[in-house]
Amino acid sequence: MSNAKLPTTTKKAKGDEIVSGGNQDYVTMTIADQLFGIPVLQVQDVLGHQRITRIPLAPPEVAGSLNLRGRIVTAIDVRLRLGLPSRPKDKPGMSIVVDLRGELYSLMVDSVGEVLSLSNDDFERNPATLDPRWREVSTGIYRLNGQLMVVLDVPRLLNFTTMEAA
Repeated sequence: MSNAKLPTTTKKAKGDEIVSGGNQDYVTMTIADQLFGIPVLQVQDVLGHQRITRIPLAPPEVAGSLNLRGRIVTAIDVRLRLGLPSRPKDKPGMSIVVDLRGELYSLMVDSVGEVLSLSNDDFERNPATLDPRWREVSTGIYRLNGQLMVVLDVPRLLNFTTMEAA
């Protein structure tokens, strides 16, 4: 047995969560020229443009549903959820599929970028100047070479009861 000392991690309180020193991996996406990230472990699939069937009487943010390998997936227009104008029809967009409590959701975004491994030490709470609608659905931000990456909180993004109350 080796006497090598194992690295230790320190724990820091960040907002309502406790995060440990180390890195977190995020799938990045662009929506209306703004960079967003979702923890990679929440991502099930990345899709190109898909044919979506509209769902009658659904909230405006619910674009419809699509079939992914035999499973029905609810498509969410993240632009509308964030209070942004609709994507131009000539730009097809992409989707990031996430699983929330056994249900699949397709988050419709403009483009999907790369996976970034970012230090938990660089994570910051949402600034007071961040749009309140964005603050409601994000856990915090990273400042990356002059660009802000907003980290989306998938359960809060998909919680439509708070939207109806607003």
